[in-house]
Amino acid sequence: MDREAPRKSTSTPRGLRSGAAWIASADADVQKRFLDELDEGELRALPFLFEFWAMPHQLPPEGEWKSWVILGGRGAGKSRAGSEWVRAEVEGPRPLAPGRCRRLALVGETFDQVRDVMIFGESGIMACSPPDRKPEWQATRRRLVWPNGAEAQAFSASEPEALRGPQFDGAWLDELAKWKKAEATWDMLQFALRLGDDPRICVTTTPRNVGVLKRLLEAPSTVSTHAPTEANRANLAESFLEEVRARYAGTRLGRQELDGLLMGETEGALWTSDMLHAAQVEEIPELSRIVVAVDPPVTGHEGSDECGIVVAGVVARGAPQHWRAYVLEDASVAAARPAQWAEAAVAAFERHGADRIVAEVNQGGDLVEAVLRQVDPLVPVKKVRASRGKAARAEPVAALYEQGRVRHVKGLGALEDQLAQMTQQGWEGTGSPDRLDALVWALHDLMLSAQPPRRPQMRSL
Repeated sequence: MDREAPRKSTSTPRGLRSGAAWIASADADVQKRFLDELDEGELRALPFLFEFWAMPHQLPPEGEWKSWVILGGRGAGKSRAGSEWVRAEVEGPRPLAPGRCRRLALVGETFDQVRDVMIFGESGIMACSPPDRKPEWQATRRRLVWPNGAEAQAFSASEPEALRGPQFDGAWLDELAKWKKAEATWDMLQFALRLGDDPRICVTTTPRNVGVLKRLLEAPSTVSTHAPTEANRANLAESFLEEVRARYAGTRLGRQELDGLLMGETEGALWTSDMLHAAQVEEIPELSRIVVAVDPPVTGHEGSDECGIVVAGVVARGAPQHWRAYVLEDASVAAARPAQWAEAAVAAFERHGADRIVAEVNQGGDLVEAVLRQVDPLVPVKKVRASRGKAARAEPVAALYEQGRVRHVKGLGALEDQLAQMTQQGWEGTGSPDRLDALVWALHDLMLSAQPPRRPQMRSL
């Protein structure tokens, strides 16, 4: 019989809605009839029928696979899914040799996290288990033992050598992307998965751009499901959601921690995720100058590059080396005709009370200024021409970020994605980095053009 190809990614492995979601959306008569038709035993069992309550991303994809990775934002229900997967492995129908019981590994960043989150947490294995099937925790042996004889042993990812020797039918790995010794622990675990005909791994993690997770997701034997924090909003405090939305929505960190997306980190990037996260601010001080920088596309039709439009300001007090820049808005527009991007740039100029528009004219020459003046004949325009490559122009701007001299408002995720893909060798992304180019022009005008040239330092002999 042919093996079914693994399904690499899915958000809806078993339909669009759970049974609980369907009942919740039904009218009162349907809900009453559903409950009335259940006998006492079925009512007692209902809280423990996970497939009735589960969200789509919490159920394993069908077909043949070795590793199931559940990528999710904070509070998206990953731990509950991992606990229920362990329970299904222990209680479920997957065959074993006569007289043998399932043996699993539970691996977390530390032993305390395995015990406090994976086993005894609010969504841990103990909380998910029915009273008649609840395992016994043997603290001295660091293992769970079920009434049917199945066992699960707890391991810390900080001690990969502890996995040398034991053997298992499967494993649940929690927050793999956070492990400091992820590579070594993963390797040791692979040698330990040697029981049964089909050892499997369930990985629950908030994504981070680490090698072990990226390679796992690329493996042909891996399947994945995904959900943002919002998917589990019914089980989360509204105050929590409001707070994290307000603080992180639209940021690169927010898309990783809330949307559960794996954000790329290009090797040798001029801007790192940590650098961009450190640039976030809540408030903007009174600014000395504001500019709108425009990087126009070469053409203006569907399929054209974006028109990068970035608004930035500067607090220019004291010596230039003490100035601080603030990126206020990414007003870029996609596949815009000249009149459209010119209108967007002038609108941003008026919205922020800017001092001038800085426009690159390498491609359009005087036509760029002419298009802007068709929208507003009096708008101040400074034309700039690129005499060096993108990376060379970007490096001194990235240095300003390293010095902590540039700050970002929230909501600049698309711009930050482009910044994270620029290296000293050049642009590593697809298309053209128009947002990045516009940012570079804005900060050159506000910060670098005003800087006096540095004196060459004399080396001591």
